[in-house]
Amino acid sequence: MIDKSKRDFCARYFLRQIGEIIEGFEAGVEEAEQEEDFDNFFKSYESSYALTLAYPDDILMETARTYGIETEGREKNEIVKELFKKRGDTKIDFEGFFPQ
Repeated sequence: MIDKSKRDFCARYFLRQIGEIIEGFEAGVEEAEQEEDFDNFFKSYESSYALTLAYPDDILMETARTYGIETEGREKNEIVKELFKKRGDTKIDFEGFFPQ
């Protein structure tokens, strides 16, 4: 007689492993898309205007210096982008923000 429980175990194990690989891949793709959306948001003043306008210049520069961000000769949107990255706030909800 053949012990089918060993075959069933192997089949379930491999299916579970494949499922974990797919989940990991999908999570990586989602993270890469969020990173791309974040970078696109700060590419120009037109896309990040409302956010960069919300920061008064003196407060922005002081906050940037507090976080060790160089401000000399840099655009305001670049400073705000780096400030967001330093604080770990790269998950901005961009749903429907960029046209497909």
